[in-house]
This record gives sequence, structure tokens and C-alpha cells, in this order.
Amino acid sequence: MSEKVSIKTVEELKTWIGKEVAVGRWITVTQDLINKFAEASGDYQWIHVDVERCRKDSPYKKTIAHGNLTFCLLSSIARNSDVELPPSKMGLNYGSNRIRYTGVVPVDSKIRARYKLLDVKDVDEKTVLLTWGVTGEIEGGSKPVMVAEVLSRRSA
Repeated sequence: MSEKVSIKTVEELKTWIGKEVAVGRWITVTQDLINKFAEASGDYQWIHVDVERCRKDSPYKKTIAHGNLTFCLLSSIARNSDVELPPSKMGLNYGSNRIRYTGVVPVDSKIRARYKLLDVKDVDEKTVLLTWGVTGEIEGGSKPVMVAEVLSRRSA
């Protein structure tokens, strides 16, 4: 899927259940991005931030992104893809049912996500709960680097 998707109403959105709605744009994971995430999260494990040690001691010979950084970069369909969801006054990250990091993301890799709509539930007359299947892929890779089920709420 590469063309822009424009979904005008919640009823139309419900017809997308079980389908891939969007493929995200490629994001380059730089060392600067990894370092900023380490600073924000407090996770300074050497496999993420110590370039010299990784050259010597890591099986990847370079630093790798934090799993949670990968999730943060890929979990938002609205930020990462050319999809227009039904208008809303507010959208909220509502959490995740599961996240699995199924591969590593070496520094300077390009990653993107595929977004499949798994469910749309009416919470009340103005709010829906969306469940997304998010699969992170790495450019040139043969298997996903992340598989997640992400929840979001949208209020009209």
C-alpha cells in the first residue's frame, strides 16, 4: 500500500477492520536519536551508547536502538504514514496489549511500520477505541523487528 488513504467517517473506518490501512515512511535511526532516547529514558546500557565498546564486544559491531525507542518511533500511524483518519477533537494513546521486539535495529538502519486495523469499538456516542496491529520492519530485513498491538482512542 503506497497511495494515501483518506477515511472520512467512523463507519467507513469500520470497513477497514482486518485490513492493512497504511505503510509508514522510512525513519533513519541515528546515534544522536539513540543517545537522546538514552538521556530521556535513563537507559545507558553500553549496547546502545558505547560506540567503541560495540565495535569490539557486540555481535552487531555497532550500537543498536533501544526496543522502546523502536516502539516509540513506529507506534503512531498518524505521525508516520499517509493516512487520514476520521476527524476528531482528540486522539489519545490508550496503551498496548502486547509488544514483542523480534529483531535488533542497528544504528543508521531505516525502519518503518505496517498498520493493520484489528478492531474498532464504540466507547460512547462520541468516542471509539481502535486496536492496531503494528509490524515494524527494517530496510533489507527478512523478518519483523517489532510486533505490537496498539490501542488508541478518538473522540469526535
